[in-house]
This record gives sequence, structure tokens and C-alpha cells, in this order.
Amino acid sequence: MNPDARRRLIFALDTGGDLGQAMTWVDLLKDHVGMFKVGKEAFTSFGPGIISRIIDRGAKVFLDLKFHDIPNTVSGASAAAVELGVSMFNVHALGGKEMMEHAVSSARSTAERLSVEMPLVLAVTVLTSLNDRDLRDLGFRHTAGELAVHLARMARQAGLSGVVASAREVVPIRKACGDDFIILTPGIRWGAQAAGDDQKRVLSPLEAIRNGADFLVVGRPISTSNNPPGTADEICEEISRGLALSDSASKR
Repeated sequence: MNPDARRRLIFALDTGGDLGQAMTWVDLLKDHVGMFKVGKEAFTSFGPGIISRIIDRGAKVFLDLKFHDIPNTVSGASAAAVELGVSMFNVHALGGKEMMEHAVSSARSTAERLSVEMPLVLAVTVLTSLNDRDLRDLGFRHTAGELAVHLARMARQAGLSGVVASAREVVPIRKACGDDFIILTPGIRWGAQAAGDDQKRVLSPLEAIRNGADFLVVGRPISTSNNPPGTADEICEEISRGLALSDSASKR
């Protein structure tokens, strides 16, 4: 296995109700994934304490709260995210360029003040639960792919580390924003999990990595399997194969 494969896998710790159960997932998977995603459900249920508990166990956190508000509010939230010690957090690109610039500036100044490494700041482009028809219903003239690329360009101009985008948009975003721009892809499906839920623009781990994704968020395919650590390892093996195919293609 490529030694870089495991750090690219992020487990979606989207659970509520019982903090002990959430931490059981962390203990079970911390040696099999590179990071844990704490989203709205877990953060609302358990508060910021879940982040310190994960970090205390030697694991990294992606804070997935999709900050989307006026620039001053997002600036404060970004500073708070850095103070929590997360390795990555996101904002919503639809909040606009000024809002994104404030997020980056606040994160950087807070990291410098605390003498800690600045977390990656990503912008959410188009949710993977939305397709072209959904966007038309919302009044957008662009397709999901077109809007994702447009928002990615704006995020890069604002100084963000990268974006959260569907694996189906990785290739055009990479072309528009360059090789040093991070692309994190949710909506990753595995085997029989590839269909039948609320995600509409999805790909397999191998396809996403081969297309150029940097990080993959996987939740239900791991959490609903009979052997979650084994499934995480299998996904890492597929990520490794995707990296090999991507390297092979780049050398042609």
C-alpha cells in the first residue's frame, strides 16, 4: 500500500445521541483512517468537547460546519476553529469572496498568535446531494459542474487551501485551479453502497483518486459494514491503486 493512502481517508463521524459511542468509533478507526470529520450533528450533540477528545487520542479533526454568514461572524468562527486545534475546517463558497478572505486571514492570524500550524481552510462548492435539476429549482443558471468550477476559482482567488467538491468535478477544478489546490471529495461510495441514498454525484474511491482528489470523506460504507476497520483498510488499498494509476497517467 502507498504510505500516503491512509492520510487521505477521512471518516465521517456524523453521529449524535451518545458521546461514548462516538468515541468508540474513534478508538476503533484511529489507526485505519487519517482524520475524523465532525459535522453539524456531532458538533451540535456534543459541543466542542468532542474535538478535544479526538485530538487527545492522537487523531486529527476536520471540522465540517460550512461557515456561511457575514464576513465578521465567519472571521470569529474561523479563529475559534483554530483555537480548537482542528487540522481542517470549511466555509461555504456561496458566502462570497470577502467572507472567504476574512476566514483565511482570521485563521492565519490566530495560528500565528498561538504558534500553531494553520489548518487547511476549504470552501464547499456544490453539495453532493444536489444535481442540475435541483440547482435550476433554486434559480441557478449553471450546471452543478459549472457552478463548482466557478466557486473553486473564487475560493482560490480568496486564498483558501482548496475546496470540497463532488468527485465528478475534480478534473475540471484541477484544470482551473492547478495541482497545488486541495480537493476534498465527499459522496464516496463503496460496493453495494454506491446507490440508494441521498447522494447524487458520487464515485468510487479509486475513481476519485485517479481523477485527482486529495482527500476522500467516507461514512456509511464504513460505519454500516460488518468489519469497519477492515473496510477502511480496503478503501485505503483502493486509494493506493488510484494513486498508482494517477502517477502512471501523469508519466505518459
